Amino acid sequence: MLQVWALDGIREITPGDDLVGVILDALTEPLRDGDIVVVTSKIVSKAEGRIIRADDREDAITRETVRLVASRTSPTGHVTRIVENPLGIVSAAAGVDASNTPEGTVLLLPVDPDASARRLAEGLRAVARVGVIITDTLGRAWREGQTDHAIGAGGIHVFEDLRGTTDAEGRPLVVTLPCVADEIAAATDLVKGKASRRPVAIVRGRGDLVGELDLPGARSIVRDPARDMFRQGADEAYAEGFAAGRAARD
Repeated sequence: MLQVWALDGIREITPGDDLVGVILDALTEPLRDGDIVVVTSKIVSKAEGRIIRADDREDAITRETVRLVASRTSPTGHVTRIVENPLGIVSAAAGVDASNTPEGTVLLLPVDPDASARRLAEGLRAVARVGVIITDTLGRAWREGQTDHAIGAGGIHVFEDLRGTTDAEGRPLVVTLPCVADEIAAATDLVKGKASRRPVAIVRGRGDLVGELDLPGARSIVRDPARDMFRQGADEAYAEGFAAGRAARD
């Protein structure tokens, strides 16, 4: 049976805070071997001092942008940019967050979420052999709304490889590779919430996914550019192709 619950009573996190201690203090029952601790990236960023002065969030987004994928301006004049950030993650606004931060500041994602997750897992393993997932909220191509995704992982298998097994009818599975880290991240978002100050959740019942600390992290979820079929927005791809065609004619 899968159990998912959030921890209450976690105070506002400030730079330098010991998240391992904060999580352990918030537990109402002891961690068990095989538990998965899921932590919202925002408190990891705060503990790691990833708060910067930025009167203009757009400037901060520009600094965190490695590659522009698409840009759209709404009828009200608001510009939405889908970009690749230094972590290789493609998302709106490069993961720069201006919510629940002091006025005139923004919050950047952790520099290395996988390393952050491994440190948390290592610290928590003084109590029990757990895995850790760090999450952030992302949109999805072709679908409205947002869900939580894994951007960091430590001591946990991020994929469940079913290739080579068979389905219920005995047919071989060829490409089935569930990203269980993302599925767990989305499940915990149902109990954590966005404004309830419950940034940590515990998942119990998938101990089979917990493993060594040096397992590949969430960076392995990011698709290799050579296999990325959606490197640009439709308008951007059209404009580039049109310009290339015109240049070839000149």
